[in-house]
Amino acid sequence: MRTLLNDMRKKKYGISEDSLAIFENIIQTHYVPGYGSREGEDAFKAALGEHLTEQQRFRLFEQHGACKGTSADKERKSFALEHEHMTLAERVALFNKTFGRNAVLHDDNTITVNFACTHGYYKRVKEKKVTSLPPAAQSYFEQCAGGRLYELEKALGIKLAIKSADISPLSENLMNPVVFTFAIAD
Repeated sequence: MRTLLNDMRKKKYGISEDSLAIFENIIQTHYVPGYGSREGEDAFKAALGEHLTEQQRFRLFEQHGACKGTSADKERKSFALEHEHMTLAERVALFNKTFGRNAVLHDDNTITVNFACTHGYYKRVKEKKVTSLPPAAQSYFEQCAGGRLYELEKALGIKLAIKSADISPLSENLMNPVVFTFAIAD
């Protein structure tokens, strides 16, 4: 939360001082040094949905996606170098086979990914700790989109931007995957 707040203070995100004060208060109220808190994290993510535009959130999460910088980075970078001679369509197909993903390259220069993470809300649903989507859910899944963006960029050697994070299937069944759409940057 603190790292994200530090970035939110940058002028390029266009976040008002009033909104920043709300996030600072959440951190002061809920932050436990070295640990954070589930309540604080949920309050912070709910406030992101209330006080920032979708575009502001996407820009933040493109920089601060969940699951970013994991131990799989070496494998992703190696994959990108080894297959850089292939077309993007060929790399996406091989990426899916190699990493067990289901990315789809579309003619409109977008990539969609159906994704169900094994932690976060999915884990809480399995443990019967969440039975409906809390206000923080949209921001949570948008941050997850940032992690998938990072994974795709590293493995495919391309630049992407988050276009959408469609969590609508979750309202019917919390275990359904989210659909992320990424625009391929020029």
